[in-house]
Amino acid sequence: MIGLGSYAFFWQQSDRVPEPLTLRDTFAATRELGVGLYQICDHAPLESMSDAELRDAAAAARDLGLTIELGTKGVEPGRLARFLDLARVFDARLVRGMVVGAHGRRPSLARAEVQLRAALPAYEAAGVTLALETYEQVATADLVGLVERVGSPRLGICLDPANVVARLEQPRECVERTAPHVRNVHVKDFAFDRQDGWVGFTYSGAPMGEGLHDYAHLLRTVRPRERDINEVVEHWLPWRGDAATTIRTERDWTRTTLEHLRSTP
Repeated sequence: MIGLGSYAFFWQQSDRVPEPLTLRDTFAATRELGVGLYQICDHAPLESMSDAELRDAAAAARDLGLTIELGTKGVEPGRLARFLDLARVFDARLVRGMVVGAHGRRPSLARAEVQLRAALPAYEAAGVTLALETYEQVATADLVGLVERVGSPRLGICLDPANVVARLEQPRECVERTAPHVRNVHVKDFAFDRQDGWVGFTYSGAPMGEGLHDYAHLLRTVRPRERDINEVVEHWLPWRGDAATTIRTERDWTRTTLEHLRSTP
């Protein structure tokens, strides 16, 4: 299934715009675009909502016919238990996780393995999948090794090949290495732009189909549509100088990405 994630509404929900969208607003905007899946990912207000507010938000999603996924950072058992509770509220079948280090330090994979082994039995019992995202703090080979060592049927990988470029990994190699374990895909295009004065490059998002991401290769290799793996649209959109331009561009990128996905067999 094709879906939208919180990062597709990054600027529209931010304090830099005059009227930031609420969580319910993003639900409605997702449905208006003909999309039936929304991933609430790294959305800080979610964790401060009361039980009543959470139930109301989940009811709003159900009324719109939306399937919900969740996303958090960290694999501490308490954090994963909290997001399993949230998954039950939203009827979510997948939680995106990240193995992160404390205070910006490199994470300990040995510690992460212990934490995952403690948390995953509850996920297995609930039928909820935990998908660990590929990103620059953890080598793709190490992340795959962690998933294989833990060996849980409810542990897999959230594939975002854009992230690994920051550790000088090739996106195509990341796709190929993770393919057997992928349970979720983050969809965004990305590119390098030469900075003014020819003094380096900026690595950021690009309209889907105009950047460096060989998404056709990902589709051939991972086969998400054959394996019932959801494709969640995100953006790395730099601020465009003013709120109106940035919001308009963010919405345009979303429509472009959806059109690209829907037109790609």
